Amino acid sequence: MERYRNLGGDSGITAYEIGTDSITVEFKGGATYLYTNQSAGSGNIEQMKQLAQAGSGLNSFISRVVKKGYARKLR
Repeated sequence: MERYRNLGGDSGITAYEIGTDSITVEFKGGATYLYTNQSAGSGNIEQMKQLAQAGSGLNSFISRVVKKGYARKLR
């Protein structure tokens, strides 16, 4: 997992890992979710990857757009 830069300073996300057609996101407190093209849509996954790498806006995007579109909770 790569540490989320959290440029805004107020994100609930601590780390992420990008896969070919997925992204795994770890939230504060340790809850970790796998989002896939199939569960959240390929366009949303690509947007999440970009936001994760930019270090800004990922938590907001998940809560506004993706919501519960995860494939499974890992932790």
